Amino acid sequence: MNAIKDMYARWAAGDMGVDDQWGDVTAEPRGLDYAEVSAGGVPAMWLSPHGADQDRVIVALHGGGFVGGSLYTHRKMYGHLAKAAGVRVLLATYRLAPAYRFPAQVEDAVTAYRWAAGHADTVALAGDSSGGGLAVQVARREPGVAALLLMSPWIDMDPAQTATSYDGNSDPFFTRTMVRGLIAQYLPAGMSGTAPEVNAFHADLSKLPPVYVQCGGDESGRGDSERLAQQTGARLDVFDGQPHTFQMAAGRAPVADEAIGRMAAWVRPRLGL
Repeated sequence: MNAIKDMYARWAAGDMGVDDQWGDVTAEPRGLDYAEVSAGGVPAMWLSPHGADQDRVIVALHGGGFVGGSLYTHRKMYGHLAKAAGVRVLLATYRLAPAYRFPAQVEDAVTAYRWAAGHADTVALAGDSSGGGLAVQVARREPGVAALLLMSPWIDMDPAQTATSYDGNSDPFFTRTMVRGLIAQYLPAGMSGTAPEVNAFHADLSKLPPVYVQCGGDESGRGDSERLAQQTGARLDVFDGQPHTFQMAAGRAPVADEAIGRMAAWVRPRLGL
């Protein structure tokens, strides 16, 4: 997992050029076709395993703190999920902060989901980090989501960041100061970080579909995963000793492959497979 930790260290230091190498930590999955599409005007990419079911789809929203990440940084990780689940994944991107602030990201995510729902019978949502938080917000708005698959979801937009997982944690990168800086770039001036439309912890989550959450035991943002599980009854798997979005090491680290496999096995019956 050193490659992932090094990537986050560069990113935390302000090196946004890390986007060009982010996907290098993931091994190239075989037996997939990639096709870039416009999902109702939102840039997206189909990740299609050979022989995949065409009527069941996972819409994936990438992480990157709302300021980074792309179709290219995350296509391989979600390609591994597509292969393991045996379904197509529509990986969608969204307008990035600070050039575009909330609600642009949620609007793009909802648009991509609705476009996918028009091309499949059953649609689940997946997301990592900030993409995980977006997936929760989409599921709050769209009643037809079959399931939520979340990797280290970042949900709490309150600058106070009261989660105790920040205290005494070995994660040197995702500090309260760093997260507060990302929040300041994401939210419009004067908007509260506890408003339900930006912070799902302050919203009604009673109508969410089945939720599966994974996080690393060594990540400071673990508190969001734990809090979501407490509020929703979601399945939560904490992988001891692992960093934020350790699943990016799919194809190179057995623990990442195990996590992807668990997620795929969990979602298949919820997609009707």
